[in-house]
Amino acid sequence: MWKEIDNQLTRDFTFADFSEAFAFMTRVALIAEKMDHHPWWSNVYNQVTIKLSTHDAGDTVTEKDHKLAKAIDKFV
Repeated sequence: MWKEIDNQLTRDFTFADFSEAFAFMTRVALIAEKMDHHPWWSNVYNQVTIKLSTHDAGDTVTEKDHKLAKAIDKFV
């Protein structure tokens, strides 16, 4: 579930292993590039953390972030 923390939509994901985590990040990267909206993320082994905010709107959460979050949820 996405949480709004410090003007960012944040979510942690856990996968079976590194390969699944990396495949997920690849899918997210493709849709983020298509939407021209790139997340901050972190990956360690099977853990991925994503944070979304809109830099052009003063680093706040906008509809653009919610739209990308909804697209990301389809990959889980």
